[in-house]
Amino acid sequence: MAVTNTFQVYELGDSYDLGNDTDYNYSNTKGEETFCEDNKGIGLQTFHAMFQPLLYSLSFLLGVAGNGLMITVLLRRWRLLRITEIYLLHLALADLMLLVTFPFYVVENINGWLFGEFLCKLIGLMQNLNLHCGCFLLACIGFDRYLAIVHAIPSMQSRRPRTVHLTCMLLWLVCFGLSVPNAVFLSVKEDPTSTPRLSCFYHHFRIHGNNWVLANRVLDHLCFFLPLAVMSYCYTAVVVTLRNSQKSKAKQGAIRLAVLVTLVFFFCWLPYNITLLIKTVSDQYNINCELMVNLPPALDVTKSLGFSHCCLNPFLYAFVGVRFRRELIHLICKLGCSRVCLPFIRPQGHSRPSISDGATTTSTILI
Repeated sequence: MAVTNTFQVYELGDSYDLGNDTDYNYSNTKGEETFCEDNKGIGLQTFHAMFQPLLYSLSFLLGVAGNGLMITVLLRRWRLLRITEIYLLHLALADLMLLVTFPFYVVENINGWLFGEFLCKLIGLMQNLNLHCGCFLLACIGFDRYLAIVHAIPSMQSRRPRTVHLTCMLLWLVCFGLSVPNAVFLSVKEDPTSTPRLSCFYHHFRIHGNNWVLANRVLDHLCFFLPLAVMSYCYTAVVVTLRNSQKSKAKQGAIRLAVLVTLVFFFCWLPYNITLLIKTVSDQYNINCELMVNLPPALDVTKSLGFSHCCLNPFLYAFVGVRFRRELIHLICKLGCSRVCLPFIRPQGHSRPSISDGATTTSTILI
């Protein structure tokens, strides 16, 4: 017996009727209907039920461990934090708060939304706030490295801890203001694609909720392309400056690290932004059946890839640092792992660069 469902695209007020397991019935605002064959419904359900929860769970475990360690190490000397380390502390906090939302979406993918309307609004606000703030903090770190290396002497007055703290607080306030509409438009209702499951989505104030979804997509693109542009320019200037200076292994490593940081951000978030742009265009104009079937799983996969970036930040920005790794090893030793740590705390006179250390000097690390 065929199961009849309704698949709605709330963003633009269009509706899709899933008449059976093989056909989509699309009704737009003009009253036109288009039938699309759905050969991938089972695959999409499998992805939602198995692979996406697995990806979110792995990201959650790895991200909480990495960002938790970074926050712990930095807070042990929070009065003595250097400029970049202040940004790293705020970045780790944003990533950790973003990771906290993952278990809720894992449960929602499996059983629907079970946590009530208040948590629906709160989790939606937290995700937007920390996602946007984390991206802009990455741009701030790149700009700080640009000032420290390219304009080292002129920037000494502006690169002060008080200025950085004020910058971070202002950034949090701006991102909070941009995320507040999520708490207004999000609500819990029965999911028409899988009744009687509940969904946490933009059900309130239908036309205004649709407008916010479009505005939120613009913000997602802005939070990717603007930080990417800042990071690309700043790290390019850093690479040029270091190449023109006296070469050393530390500086060559710093160049590789600057390029790696930019490329990782680019490859993690570019697929999602391209897919989201295609989704917006397909919603605005005539729907292509193949696009309509392929876009939902593509959005899920690319968004999961983008979210995985918050797990990589500790390894890109903190764990490569000489000072940070030394303090992390001593912290692990204090927790009772001194026998394991003993081989790593012998000085070896080996030099490596670090973004958080400025990446302009050679430092001896303890291995």
